[in-house]
Amino acid sequence: MNAALLEWYDVHARKMPWRVPPAERKAGVRPDPYRVWMSEVMLQQTTVAAVKDYFHRFTARWPTVRDLAAAEDADVMGEWAGLGYYARARNLLKCARAVVADHGGQFPADHAALLKLPGIGPYTAAAIASIAFDMRHTVLDGNVERVMARLHDIHTPLPAAKPDLMQRAETLTPRSRPGDYAQAVMDLGATICTPKSPACGLCPWRAPCQARALGTAPDLPRKTPKKSKPTRHGITFIACRADGAWLLETRPETGLLGGMLGWPGTDWVHTTTALPDVTPPAEANWEALSGEVRHTFTHFHLRLEIRVAWLHADAPITRGHFVARDDFRPSDLPTVMRKAFDLARDQF
Repeated sequence: MNAALLEWYDVHARKMPWRVPPAERKAGVRPDPYRVWMSEVMLQQTTVAAVKDYFHRFTARWPTVRDLAAAEDADVMGEWAGLGYYARARNLLKCARAVVADHGGQFPADHAALLKLPGIGPYTAAAIASIAFDMRHTVLDGNVERVMARLHDIHTPLPAAKPDLMQRAETLTPRSRPGDYAQAVMDLGATICTPKSPACGLCPWRAPCQARALGTAPDLPRKTPKKSKPTRHGITFIACRADGAWLLETRPETGLLGGMLGWPGTDWVHTTTALPDVTPPAEANWEALSGEVRHTFTHFHLRLEIRVAWLHADAPITRGHFVARDDFRPSDLPTVMRKAFDLARDQF
């Protein structure tokens, strides 16, 4: 089975900016662990299409882990803006600095040592160990879960099925070319064994696939129904000073959007009534916009009321700081804050 999959991968491997193609790998070219790690962190909860531009920008600006470790936090958070799940960006910096401080600027070729690095869990450690160092460790992402569930016709819903799917995946992981195998089985799930309408006729594993034989492939993997997401509400204040500077703040390091640049505002709360009166970050003639920002996070929906104001040049503020118009880049804002700016910008 593994031979058939690797033969398929040798011909059909996806071209990725962080990947060493199978022909080059056979010729002795080794993947850069830094680029493998960077890509795996970015790809968590995010699509390949969304990640590629970010990966190019990050590796162009910070070509090595030492470069990233020496970067300013605000610069990294700004480049990450829009990619979501911002704890990943904070852990990216922590991990880069740990690699430099504790491992001489080289990612350790040891699975246990990788697991001790900030932000690296079992999946990411296995991916770096196998892809970057060709060590026999099993990578289990959503694509691999789907392939295993169909290959073995496993109907136990996720996430309860994860231990069984991992055991099946470990059994198949070869000692020869484990890095290429890990990428091959992920590519198989991404391009052939897709969630809807799998192309079973093109699959190198169509013969041993139990779900294909039984006609259950489109129904697998089964998933435990998700609970409906609650809705939270808040108010965001967007103000511009007479000289064109914007009133912004850096959010606390911990919590949602931690360390990111954003507009001052209220806490985001669950409520079925109107939001209470709140104190804005500066005295001004605040105007409530008719529209609202709607955004969805992993665990809840968010609705934000937007209030805008012009501030006098000497207006005192109770929170935040001013950013000169020429220094302000909307692209440095996380998506929800950029949505707020897009809604308010015509007022200024």
